[in-house]
Amino acid sequence: MKIIGIGRNYINHARELNNSLPRTPVFFIKPENTVIRKNQPFFYPDFSNDIHYEVEIVLKINRLGRHISPSFAHRYFAEIGLGIDFTARDIQRECKDNGLPWEPAKAFDNSAAISPAFLSVDQFENVKDIDFRLDINNTTVQTGNTGNMIFSYEKIIEHVSRFVTLKNGDIIMTGTPEGVGPVNIEDQLTGYIANTKMLELKVK
Repeated sequence: MKIIGIGRNYINHARELNNSLPRTPVFFIKPENTVIRKNQPFFYPDFSNDIHYEVEIVLKINRLGRHISPSFAHRYFAEIGLGIDFTARDIQRECKDNGLPWEPAKAFDNSAAISPAFLSVDQFENVKDIDFRLDINNTTVQTGNTGNMIFSYEKIIEHVSRFVTLKNGDIIMTGTPEGVGPVNIEDQLTGYIANTKMLELKVK
């Protein structure tokens, strides 16, 4: 199982980090060792002083596919969940400034919290109009709606599958909206899709 992260998929998020808007989906890989399962804690790493939360809608791939046409992309996922992409922002800035890959900032151990449960796409009237949010210590810090994504689920799946074979159980994190910011030890993070609590974890 691998996690495919999509970067810069919300206009206002790209702007808050002073990034240009992409013409095609920007993606990176987070390996299996990044997954925080069953609401286990996120342990603040000793190599960074600026870990940021990024809440995202995630898709669970349910079949093998490569070079997937947009018209068939909806067949490759049947469940939607929520995730938090933890990012070492200080390390990411250093990597970007030096033209280096982002892996040290994105692919470190336990940097991807994934909701223990997923929701069937059949539960949604429109999967392209889903509200989601992240609360820290009972205060909402980030909100989003999938209707504001630059690249749709279908475009993401089409583009990624040109380069990487998608397999059953793979996770696609579809990008984060504006409002990202730092986490601190003892913070309690709770993520929602609409009013359904999807995940909660503590920073230690």
